[in-house]
Amino acid sequence: MLQNKLWGGRFVGNTDPIMESFNASIAYDQRMWDADIRGSKAYVRALQKANLVTQHEMNQIHVGLDKIHGEWSSGKFQIKPGDEDIHTANERRLKELIGEAAGKLHTGRSRNDQVVTDMRLWLQDAIATLKGNTIDLINTMVERAAIEIDILFPGYTHMQRAQPIRWSHWILSHAVALSRDVEHVEEIRRRVSVLPLGSGAIAGNPFSIDRELLRKELDFNEISINSMDATGQRDFVAEFLFWGSMCLMHLSKMAEDLILYSTKEFSFVSLSDAYSTGSSLMPQKKNADSLELIRSKAGRVFGRCAGFLMTLKGLPSTYNKDLQEDKEAMFDTYDTLHAVLQVATGVMSTLKVNQKNMKAALSPDMLATDLAYYLVRKGMPFREAHSCSGKAVYHAESKGIPLSQLTVEDLHTFSPLFDSDVSSVWDYTSSVEQYSAQGGTARSSVASQIEHMRAWLKEHRG
Repeated sequence: MLQNKLWGGRFVGNTDPIMESFNASIAYDQRMWDADIRGSKAYVRALQKANLVTQHEMNQIHVGLDKIHGEWSSGKFQIKPGDEDIHTANERRLKELIGEAAGKLHTGRSRNDQVVTDMRLWLQDAIATLKGNTIDLINTMVERAAIEIDILFPGYTHMQRAQPIRWSHWILSHAVALSRDVEHVEEIRRRVSVLPLGSGAIAGNPFSIDRELLRKELDFNEISINSMDATGQRDFVAEFLFWGSMCLMHLSKMAEDLILYSTKEFSFVSLSDAYSTGSSLMPQKKNADSLELIRSKAGRVFGRCAGFLMTLKGLPSTYNKDLQEDKEAMFDTYDTLHAVLQVATGVMSTLKVNQKNMKAALSPDMLATDLAYYLVRKGMPFREAHSCSGKAVYHAESKGIPLSQLTVEDLHTFSPLFDSDVSSVWDYTSSVEQYSAQGGTARSSVASQIEHMRAWLKEHRG
């Protein structure tokens, strides 16, 4: 067995089978097969330029790698005992296909720089996919906000009714948070696009390998500066895991709102049957399992991020086997987000709004701030107006009537500035329309937000 290992020459005897399994990563890192082949095809070109392989040998290796690519693509590649990782598997298969020339492919290359190159190639593609998923969700939300711009419902702070807002204003609040996630992951992708290949195990490459050629072949933006840092750091993985945590935190908050809004107590929205499940015991139940799972997946990815940071914190310089923990965390975070973003898009595109219940949930006490603003517009300092309004709220509660049913005489008790025109305060549409400053919930402001987000989408789709 040991003679087939990339590292086997120094060792005598076989590895304990339990250790073989414990050490192997092929079960999960095989998904980087395409990146591994791309990296090897570029590297053999650099070897040929450095006169370390002949043109014929390079052609042999390219033909062999193309055959391996076809086997992976068609699902026919056979993993064999001794294939501890994707690099070993591909190199073993290359030797079976083309013979001894395969042994030259690893000249000057270490699995240390090979694996991190594969990861960076794979992650750049993964980020592009997740960015697309997030933009699809944002687009769905923005267009829904445009269609339902005239729907009003209660806004909440501390889970208490606060002020009337537009339903579209709520939608856009979450779309804006997700737009930050897109901008953040674009920045991360730029930092992922740094070529480590050519760094060797620790000291660099001794064969005058043209790293600029490698950079161009593999379409990286930059070349790593220091070989020790290039092979031993996983900042880009930690950043990706943190980004996934932030994105899922935003999605979890949105899911929590929708879970509440979909309860019988609120009945503001109803989930499509496609994104709901029932109860095994209670036939009347319609559970928001899609949203609950989104909420739970956030905790899963938070754990991946925290766990990997704990792995990194005590490592000495350069590559250590502990870093094998990077790939499962990276893959799982990608898989989780890829699923969650698509489900969230489905939920948001099929959600039904109960406009009647939203309107019915608006209550005059939510206009207490407007009552204070009424006095401010008549010259009263806000703090004094706030106090007057608060006293009016208490008086209405004491009488067991809505705030809007207090008479002008009642209100005169708190300020002589109250007059018959106070009746204009008790209009929910007028209330939201006063918030016309940028970012507010007035129709003109929300329409401006929608246009801003449409322009943002056009810019970031590219």
